[in-house]
Amino acid sequence: MALQKLQLRPGVNRESTTFANEGGWYESDKVRFRSGFPEKIGGWKQDQGFYQGALPPPAGVYWGVARALWTWVTTTGFNLLGIGSNLKVTVQSSVNGDYYDITPLRETTAAGGATFAATAGSSTLTVTDTAHGAYEGDFVTFSGAVSLGGNITAAVLNTEFRIVTVLSANSYTVTATATASAGDVGNGGAAVVAAYQINTAAEVNIPTVGWGAGGWGGVGTGGTLTGWGVSSGSYAIGLWSFYNYGDYLLMNRRGGPIYMYIPQPAIIPIDRAVVLSSTSPSPYTTDAYCPSVCNIIMVSDASRIVIAMGCNELGTVELDPMLVRWSDQESYATWYPQVTNQAGGYRLSHGSEIIAALQTRQEILIFTDQALYSMQYLGPPYTWGFNIMGDNISIMGQNVVSTANNVVYWMGQDKFYTYSGRIETLPCTLRQYIFGDINTDQSAQFFSSTNEGFNEIWWFYCSANSTTIDRYVIYNYLERIWYYGTMARTAWIDSGLRHFPNAAGYDGKIIYHESGVDDGAVFPAAPIQAYIKSADMSVSDGYNYGFVWRMIPDVTFDGSENAAPEVMFTLTPRRFPGSAYGSDTPEDVISDNNYTSQRNYTVQRFTDQVYPRLRGRHVRLSVSSDTLGTQWQLGVPHFDVRPDGRRG
Repeated sequence: MALQKLQLRPGVNRESTTFANEGGWYESDKVRFRSGFPEKIGGWKQDQGFYQGALPPPAGVYWGVARALWTWVTTTGFNLLGIGSNLKVTVQSSVNGDYYDITPLRETTAAGGATFAATAGSSTLTVTDTAHGAYEGDFVTFSGAVSLGGNITAAVLNTEFRIVTVLSANSYTVTATATASAGDVGNGGAAVVAAYQINTAAEVNIPTVGWGAGGWGGVGTGGTLTGWGVSSGSYAIGLWSFYNYGDYLLMNRRGGPIYMYIPQPAIIPIDRAVVLSSTSPSPYTTDAYCPSVCNIIMVSDASRIVIAMGCNELGTVELDPMLVRWSDQESYATWYPQVTNQAGGYRLSHGSEIIAALQTRQEILIFTDQALYSMQYLGPPYTWGFNIMGDNISIMGQNVVSTANNVVYWMGQDKFYTYSGRIETLPCTLRQYIFGDINTDQSAQFFSSTNEGFNEIWWFYCSANSTTIDRYVIYNYLERIWYYGTMARTAWIDSGLRHFPNAAGYDGKIIYHESGVDDGAVFPAAPIQAYIKSADMSVSDGYNYGFVWRMIPDVTFDGSENAAPEVMFTLTPRRFPGSAYGSDTPEDVISDNNYTSQRNYTVQRFTDQVYPRLRGRHVRLSVSSDTLGTQWQLGVPHFDVRPDGRRG
């Protein structure tokens, strides 16, 4: 029998059985396709900046689990990265690459508003502050305190703390950096000021459902406003939206107010973000009608109009999840509509809540839980026009929408969609695999982004048995194919203003993707374990067995940092579609030349052929690598097969 060419269809398909998908790929992890051929994805490296703050995070360079990343460049040339997590807001400065805490404050007490009490032999301090409004895990900074009389000095007290336990509405505990002595009997003095940062949110969503789960206009976990019968924990993880207004950064945590951060000319020292309101100091002062609470913030490229989606109506404080309001042209401070300005508002009608929004080339797309709206700039006197582009659609969460080449892609509740002037279902060869093993209770965590250098849209999500993100799926919009794998990331932004795509991990680190070929998020760097497996391939006439006695591998190692890169080829025989793999001993072609019972062979740059010697009606091919410095791309391997008798 002549050599059989193994030129498989690009992309991974799990919509049928491995037998029905003959001629294609069936499983993958950390492998992409380029020009139709599979290759190991690029590596990543950890950013080497430092956190500059009084209370360093336990690991990494920022506190908490990041849910949003945003890059912008100021007119002075500073390239900045904003990070919104469930605990804090952090900005990375391009001046020195370090990270600074810009978390807004929700309250600052008057002098003497807080007092301390210590117990000898303990580092736990009890703080008394009437109606403090803090949660366990919140952050507070004290100033103006004097020594308690012993080891708890003024320097120990006048710093930032994380609240350990909330004892009551009027007291809580923190942990000092010193152990109290018998002389620590003071209360900190009459000049103590407590500055509370905004309440922290949870790391994972804890949904609560059922009749009366949400109060009538009540406040849920993390400050989320809720309505009758609405889950008070639906966005408990604290989702952020960022948008720069020139040099300034506007930000909003879902269910909270709008904040603004103004970078300093030298970036150091860093000021905190400040809430936009009529009572805030200049330049954060607005009129009395600026939304006090909203779900999503955006700045329109048309005349720099600030848009709040899912916000309170004029003269009220309750959040209307379907209301869109916008400021005057070129003004973040003017929100009251008049004939002399372009401020205004519009309530959407299809759906119960605005879930997501995305600005595209000529329109702003607004996704409710039922419909897609197009918001287009008309100019005075109407300012904006709204059109329903599609009804009875779904969307998984706030951050699952991305755009590439003027086409919008998003993840629905049970399928993927595209929009390019009209809504269409995106054909997916992994649909059954993804939506059959997914934790929709954690859909608020799911997110997507582009990897433009490789023509890819990435979605990250939680598998059915996980409450944290552990999987990704990729759509290559140039080749119109899908592939998938495992990876733990919490946020991603493409490389438009930076050299590499920036991602956030669960360990408080910023990770630069497509940099190197190894996992540089750990030290020392670890190899990336990548593999791809084919569906069953027939090596017989369907009746007789086939005997695979020779294989000619075809693989390149361009881009490898290892002087002797290598991969493993695994051939696994099968008798019938329903039988177990490996009814005969699998033959592995791996990275050594030890002739054991597995008959291992080295496949390196100049390996021309190997002799696997296995029998079956069908064979599955797997290509994998787990060595440092290795980059590879598979070509078109060949099998040499001959008939080998008849069985069952």
